[in-house]
Amino acid sequence: MRANWIKARGATRHEHGELRRVAKREGSNPLRLAADGFKRTFLQPRHVPLGFERLTTSPSCREGFHVKQRIVPIVLAVALFMENMDSTVIATSLATIARDIGTSPIALKLALTSYFVSLAIFIPISGRMADRFGAKEVFRLAIVVFMAGSIACAFAGSLHAFVFARFLQGMGGAMMTPVGRLLLVRAVPKGDLVSAMAWFTIPALIGPLVGPPIGGAIATYADWRWIFLINIPIGIAGIALSTRFLPHVERIADITFDWTGFALSGLACAGIVFGFSVVSLPALPPVFGAIMVLVGAIFAVLYVGHARRATRPVIDLAMLGIPTLRAAVIGGAVFRIGAGAVPFLFPLMLQLGFHFTPLQSGLVSAASVGGAMGMKFLARPILRRFGFRSTLLGAGVVGGMFTALIGVYRPEIFMPFLIVFLLAGGFFRSLFFTSINTLAFADVPKQKASDATALLAAFQQVAIATGVATAGAILEAGMVMQGTEVPTLGTFTTAFLIVGGISALASAPFLLLPHEAGAEVAGHRVAAAATERRVPAE
Repeated sequence: MRANWIKARGATRHEHGELRRVAKREGSNPLRLAADGFKRTFLQPRHVPLGFERLTTSPSCREGFHVKQRIVPIVLAVALFMENMDSTVIATSLATIARDIGTSPIALKLALTSYFVSLAIFIPISGRMADRFGAKEVFRLAIVVFMAGSIACAFAGSLHAFVFARFLQGMGGAMMTPVGRLLLVRAVPKGDLVSAMAWFTIPALIGPLVGPPIGGAIATYADWRWIFLINIPIGIAGIALSTRFLPHVERIADITFDWTGFALSGLACAGIVFGFSVVSLPALPPVFGAIMVLVGAIFAVLYVGHARRATRPVIDLAMLGIPTLRAAVIGGAVFRIGAGAVPFLFPLMLQLGFHFTPLQSGLVSAASVGGAMGMKFLARPILRRFGFRSTLLGAGVVGGMFTALIGVYRPEIFMPFLIVFLLAGGFFRSLFFTSINTLAFADVPKQKASDATALLAAFQQVAIATGVATAGAILEAGMVMQGTEVPTLGTFTTAFLIVGGISALASAPFLLLPHEAGAEVAGHRVAAAATERRVPAE
């Protein structure tokens, strides 16, 4: 009897039978084999049955393939959601945790800093680990390490134990997001990468939205340790889903670890991130942070010299020779300096300048997340219509403008204006980030995707720390100049204007890109047509 699980125009009964026999032998579902590219994976080219091209491109197969394209990024985003929610939950509960373990909230910020330092150290080696041991295996191990760090945080009884536990969490976090992005790049065709990146980041945006109220509620009505223990069921779900749905990515043979480069890059990133993170902490003198930044810069120079001599450096700076990757790394780093300051500046302005409560501040801040989530559904049509170059030029300038407009808002102005600024700013910032995260891999060979991931993630981490340090330095300078103990609204206005200008400058690297840059990934029809018109002329 003819199978009813697939409708293939022109396929013979013999061809259906062959597909069923191979599926039974492999212990899989025939439709899944077809949708996953059964022809390429399980049959040699000479054994491909006549009519199989039609069978694998049937409507049923295409539907199953696109469903998989959505499932993979959403499963990967479970880890991203856990990591983002964890960081925002902790921020609202520092005072409660500090009181319980017998320290001050200022000193406890060193625990948050240790997390970022751990990220900075281990992010550069994440891609090489995925190549050597398998991206899917490393991703699941990263979730386990993050869960172990969460349990250690929950049972920490002193500042030292809490700092160590957060460092352990950072080791897992350093592998989760970069390796998850690497899995996505290798599992998804370039033409579907924009949509996949959008699905990948949507659940991650929910973490910062629900994190503050969850953290506040737990700290107020329950034991703060549950803030970390809620990561356990989320992590278990992530491991189960990744085991079930993530594709197997082959390991790359002959991978060698650049231990010298790992040490130099780790010391460079850790010194810069730690220095920028503690430069404004009252617990340490500012000169200590400046010295750490200088030490990190020295190790960065040493690493550049090492990378030029090494055969396979842990962060391959030679990949900056790819124009699209170079523009994404430089433009993205500059934009993150400005955008990374906003989560630090905005709550402070609402609470110190507008006298909002923490709850009111959190609710107002959620508007930017709404704008960012709305953009994810429009990213692909925007890029298809305008291409990467025009989109990034516009998103950088307009996103910086709306960041600056937040600073000129005053409490007596109609509140919906501020909500519009936040929605629009969140929309264009998210559009910029989605675009650069996709453009970065547009011209990178699949086998070099891990190197591009490590390079992009390392620059991003340093840029975020630089943004927070820049915002803190502006506020500190304003207080010194005005002789006040807290920043005034005028100081916040200056800070937002500066970081908004920095964000707008991020568009400059994309001026050097051709209009058709990343056309295959964006599906930019105008650019593709222009390329075709130039071919006969040559």
